[in-house]
Amino acid sequence: MKALSKSAIFLIAAFGICGAAANAQTGLGAPEQALLQSANHERSNRGLAALKWSAALAEAARKHALRMAQENTLSHQLPGEPPMQQRAAQAGAHFSSLAENVAEGPDAATIHAEWMNSPPHRANLLDPQLDSIGVAVAVNNGTLFAVEDFSLAAGGMDIGDQEKVVSELLKARGLQLLDYAEDARRSCVLDNGYAGKHTPSFVLHYATPDLKTLPDMLEKRIQTGRYHSGVVGACPAGSKLGFSSYRVAVLLYE
Repeated sequence: MKALSKSAIFLIAAFGICGAAANAQTGLGAPEQALLQSANHERSNRGLAALKWSAALAEAARKHALRMAQENTLSHQLPGEPPMQQRAAQAGAHFSSLAENVAEGPDAATIHAEWMNSPPHRANLLDPQLDSIGVAVAVNNGTLFAVEDFSLAAGGMDIGDQEKVVSELLKARGLQLLDYAEDARRSCVLDNGYAGKHTPSFVLHYATPDLKTLPDMLEKRIQTGRYHSGVVGACPAGSKLGFSSYRVAVLLYE
């Protein structure tokens, strides 16, 4: 669809950091404020924790909402645009998982109702594993183009918490967890190979924004049935891997 003139498009402000009780003085426009409050109202009614405002997610949402309004179309990734995960990381978001709702409509109430009546969008709004939100709305000739970006913020997980998440995945796949955490942690900081007294049969180093998913290569190795035990080591990702990534080493033993 042909992009409309930028003169026909304006963006409702979505800047500034605020909590669930956002108001106009924080820099949020009325539609963003309404969508944020509606999201947390739905969660409160179900006993779920309120979503925390993320200025970084709002910045990523702002850029995407403006692109949708400019091109007068809905999409999670428009031609020439980075994927959602990269957009959030470039805006400075730290996350271990990410989700997004997009919609167009005449007003915030209608858009929120559409999301709540759509199972995938409703699931994002009510996901207990997500804790942060950024909202933006751009307007094209009276039509609102809205974006809600959700995340599980990564900053709250220490090294031990990260290792526990991946270890539980190994355990769920039938592997015995070994008490070689220091070996695994020393191995993690290497670009490849392992460090320590206990020689593994297989080592995988990887970086991921989502600790709840194992890399395909690791899944395939486990599925061979050759390995009966393993250990997980996590370490700081470092700036070269980006703010959204965790750095992990998994050592498997036959």
